[in-house]
Amino acid sequence: MKPIVWLCALIVGLLSGCGDTADHPAAGSAIEQYAASTTDDAAVSIEGAPYSVEECLAPPEPPIATAAPDFHTEAYDSIAENRFQSPLDEPLSTFSIDVDTASYANVRRILHEGQLPPTGAVRIEELINYFSYDYPQPDDGRPFSVNIQAARCPWQPQHLLAKIGLKGIEIDASERHDANLVFLLDVSGSMNAPNKLPLVKSAMRMLVEQLRPADRVAIVVYAGASGLVLPSTRVGDGLNVLNSLERLSASGSTNGGDGIQLAYNVAASNLIRGGINRVILCSDGDFNVGITSRSKLVDLIQTEAKRDVSLSIFGFGTGNLKDATMEELSNKGNSTYGYIDSLNEARKVFVDEQLGTLVTIAKDVKIQVDFNPQHVQAYRLIGYENRVMEAQDFRDDRKDAGEIGSGHTVTALYEIVPHGVTSPVLAVEPSKYQAVKIELGSEPAEMLTVRLRYKEPEGDEGIEFHVPAALPAEVTAGSDDFQFAASVAMFGLLLRHSEYAGSADWQTIEQLAVAGETARLNEHRSEFLELVRTAARLSSREVVSR
Repeated sequence: MKPIVWLCALIVGLLSGCGDTADHPAAGSAIEQYAASTTDDAAVSIEGAPYSVEECLAPPEPPIATAAPDFHTEAYDSIAENRFQSPLDEPLSTFSIDVDTASYANVRRILHEGQLPPTGAVRIEELINYFSYDYPQPDDGRPFSVNIQAARCPWQPQHLLAKIGLKGIEIDASERHDANLVFLLDVSGSMNAPNKLPLVKSAMRMLVEQLRPADRVAIVVYAGASGLVLPSTRVGDGLNVLNSLERLSASGSTNGGDGIQLAYNVAASNLIRGGINRVILCSDGDFNVGITSRSKLVDLIQTEAKRDVSLSIFGFGTGNLKDATMEELSNKGNSTYGYIDSLNEARKVFVDEQLGTLVTIAKDVKIQVDFNPQHVQAYRLIGYENRVMEAQDFRDDRKDAGEIGSGHTVTALYEIVPHGVTSPVLAVEPSKYQAVKIELGSEPAEMLTVRLRYKEPEGDEGIEFHVPAALPAEVTAGSDDFQFAASVAMFGLLLRHSEYAGSADWQTIEQLAVAGETARLNEHRSEFLELVRTAARLSSREVVSR
């Protein structure tokens, strides 16, 4: 028994010695941590910290191999598709713009894994807006241009498809304001995978390398507790930012709520008036301690947005992605949501589209479409289900809406049923007090009017303008760019098993996509073609297996 007692005493002594040393980092350390709480599993692990407990103990014996448990706990909200509306009953269609692209990157990842995505993962507007389109720059002093085109609907040839496209003004990198960024990084145990924290570190490194010397970066991390790894630091002050990123490792549970609060406080204390003030949250979205209620997190983000600090949310990883949480948070508080599934996607977001990611040119952008019942029998907004607003919200400047970044394009599609074909809207006895006489062929030939309302990045009052669109004199297949957007929408309709997919099929999608890809040689459009072919193969297998 004595050797066992002696061995236990030795281990206890080693552990106590390690704890004393770990509580007092070496003088002159480049990174100083400020713990926000003292929970046992709250310690933020920084690789290279002197005398960690793990370094004091011999490595354990390798565990006996067992069957891998099922950690596939990704969470998606269900989406109830927008239905057809009659302009006699609902002449106005109102929604917030959405520049999020997370759904496309996540769908791509799932298809590459050899599976079809769950329907809740497919948000058609995010598939469409992943791509840029050939819209002209604004030339009227406004922050974005508005472009409207109508052509034949490829999955319902008797219907029309109207495409509304916005193009944000492109700011030259040399002219942008200084940036005050706070990286809010999830270092909990759920991030301990190659496509999670290591990819986060690589992505943030890419962004830092694009910043200017005068820009400032702070790093806040959260696990069981939140902590400030790096106070707000000028990028030009040596390699402090990059060194701090490299030292991060993952452990503990996920106290995302406290981390968000700390990150906002750090951003607010270093606020640059008129500059870029943004928290960049990188996580798998698994907030399991602290503020875990989605509604409370939303309230927090909406409150903090009033301090002129924006939020960008980026999802990482597989098997545990809480897409539903991050998508809901991004709908509030001047926020955007992307998903990073590879170094290529990180490069697209943080290098190629860096200005769009960081620089807001208009906020709280709302669209309201007024349909003329003389020419429109019914209409349906494709996608944007989580962004639909009440008609009275359009001019209510207290209502939050989406933001547009420098150079961003935003596209919305409406399927329109003209007169002369069967309407999908169930007939309802009209009110005798609100009867509207439909005179086919009457003038004016306006099919619809697009109303837009937005605020300047630092403004509180909405600015409104209107753009009318005429009924097309001749119904055509549309431009190559139009056909590509239509092909992406069809892709989403089939993945969602939509009741509105009509005659859509994988071959038609590929034909339309080829036209758009040829018109604009683009690696992202070429990749889309491969995804269409992959989805077609997986769909055929699914049918055979039934």
